[in-house]
Parts: sequence; structure tokens; C-alpha cells
Amino acid sequence: MLRSRILRIALQRTKLPPTSNTAFHLLLHFLRGALFERVSATAQDQPGNCERDCEGLHLLILGTKPVIANKLILSGVCIRHRKNMAFHRNALQLLKMIDPELLLQGYRLGVFPMAMEDDSIEWFSPDPRAILPLEDFHVTHALRRLLRRRLFETTINKVFAEVITACAKREDTWINREIVQSYTQLHQLGHAHSVEAWKEGKLVGGLYGVAVGGAFFGESMFHCVTDASKIALVALVQHLRAHKFVLLDTQWLTPHLQQFGGMEISRNHYLRLLRRAVELPRKFL
Repeated sequence: MLRSRILRIALQRTKLPPTSNTAFHLLLHFLRGALFERVSATAQDQPGNCERDCEGLHLLILGTKPVIANKLILSGVCIRHRKNMAFHRNALQLLKMIDPELLLQGYRLGVFPMAMEDDSIEWFSPDPRAILPLEDFHVTHALRRLLRRRLFETTINKVFAEVITACAKREDTWINREIVQSYTQLHQLGHAHSVEAWKEGKLVGGLYGVAVGGAFFGESMFHCVTDASKIALVALVQHLRAHKFVLLDTQWLTPHLQQFGGMEISRNHYLRLLRRAVELPRKFL
């Protein structure tokens, strides 16, 4: 009964009807408010119903037909009246970071944020979704030889701010100031983590991502020395295996990730894996 009421209210507040191939515009303050708080409360108080509520929310956002939108625009405030525009502009100016709980709830539901060219934040749920199977992670012979030479040193969470800043320093980037500040805050709260690769005492590569339960969501990596980011990725996989993580999400598949055994799965399959993974009592450190 409560779940039906939540979904009905949410549908009433969406800007567009729930059709396929549509990016739904939802009110930011609504996502940060009752709906996400209710899902969170359900997860804590009624674990048996959590999966159904999360699935219902995901169906609400994505639609119920087989072909559905990859992009979810969750951050735009829906301005219906001209007289309210100044108020909403001021409210957005005050929002310099994505709320940590909103970020975490997004990951639990299979969505993640990216900054657009105009600095707006949009949320995505790719279909298909890319993952790196931890048990079938492939290390090439050349990379094995490089690991044996021990030219690089790896650390965890030593210089998170430097890693995310380095990841953002490229011509085409989805990491703007708001993303950097939001994930730095998430790191300070113990949810976002970095793996660094060093050579001769200098930071030469690394990656960062978010850990929730037994799932790790890889966000970005960088290198300024050949193979440094590969070394960091190997270190991450070894760490996740040691801590019994079960899911390494890479969002989209690239040739770089394919060489390690990266693969694409359907969104529905991913969500099934995700629901089990985030419920596991795992700690990154």
C-alpha cells in the first residue's frame, strides 16, 4: 500500500509520462526528499521489501517497456512558472555538492552522475552495463612481467584529491568542480576510495570509485606513465578479492577494459547482481 502511494505521488510529480525511450525529468528536491528517504527507511526497517521497493523505483524512472532510456536526467529542477525562476536559480547556486546520501542511493539503484558541458549534473543507467568479473579478471603476460619487475608502488586512499583532480584534467571530461567536491566529501565519509600508482616517489597513475556493500563502482582512472593505470587496476582487483567483494562495475565497456575480461550484461541482469551485492556486509578497508 505504501509503495503504491509513493510511486503514484512520484508519477504525479514527473515532468513527462512514463513512456519508453524517454529521459524522465524528476524534481531534485523530491529525489532528495520523501522518495529516497522512504526507500532508505524500507531498506533498514523491512529488508524483505527493499528489493521490491527499489525495483519499483527503478521501473518508475526507466519505464516498464523493454526498450528504455539510457540517460536519466534527475538533477534539473522543473520550473513551471516564470515567477519562480529566480528562486530556483538561487537554490541551484547554493547546491555546490551532490548530497552524499543521494549519491549512495543512486549507486544502490544502479544510476550514477556525470557533468555535462554546461556543468549541469545528469544521471545515467547504461543498457547494456559493463562489469569486470573479479574471478575471471585477465592479466596479460606483458603486464605480469611488468608486475614482477616491481617498477611501480601502489597505495590506497593516500592522495584521493590528487587522483580525482588528475582524472578531471583531460580535454573531454565529465568531472567538473561539483563532481570533484561531491566525491571528495564522499571519500571523507569513507565511501569513495582511490588506488594510486607511484614510480620513483611520484604519482603517475591511479583510479577512484565508490564502495557500497560488496560492490565497487569504478568511476575514472588516469596515467601519465605508460601502464600506470593498469597497475592501479590490478591492485584494486586484488584488494576487492581479498575483501570478498562480488561486483566491480565499470559503467561502459572500452577496449582498455576488454583486455582485462570486461564484459557487457543487460541492465536487468546488472540490477539483479547489484541488489545482492549492496546487501553484503563488506568493508573496503
